[in-house]
Amino acid sequence: MATKLPHPPDPSPAERELGYERRDANVKALLQFGFWMAVIIALTMVTVNFTLKYFVREMPLGPGAAPFATERELPSGPRLQVQPHMELKDYCAQQQAQVTTYGWVDQRLGAVRIPINRAMEIMLTRGFPARPSGEVPVGAASPAISEPKVSGDSDVEGQCGYITEKPPNLGSSAPREEPKD
Repeated sequence: MATKLPHPPDPSPAERELGYERRDANVKALLQFGFWMAVIIALTMVTVNFTLKYFVREMPLGPGAAPFATERELPSGPRLQVQPHMELKDYCAQQQAQVTTYGWVDQRLGAVRIPINRAMEIMLTRGFPARPSGEVPVGAASPAISEPKVSGDSDVEGQCGYITEKPPNLGSSAPREEPKD
């Protein structure tokens, strides 16, 4: 079986004089395609126009907002944060103020809030309750107490660690390393 097509015949002298190949493009088919495409586009435009007018008639939008309206109604549900960094900074400042200032927790019950540094001083002067050395709590494997394990500075500092001042290094002889950018 031959895979090559036979060589096409040379064009006649009349076809050479026309300047183009008549057998490649069917002008009548192209014009019909263009006509029917225009008809379909026109029908689509009429249908869309009819549909939009139907929706305007059946579901009116109501009165428009006044151009100088001062009150804006916010949508319900969760909203995106417009300035998340500023909100985090405000939150961290509020948290820092709660641990460094005096204030009422519940005035009716007489519960107050004191700065964390003052609370640590009071606890160091009063002392912590201790149990006898031979007593083991129920469920404990051994009386040995291990140091807490922290995976990194971010666990100690929390989400506000990069905004607030770093606390002094208490109880550690090694200097603290700052993260490098």
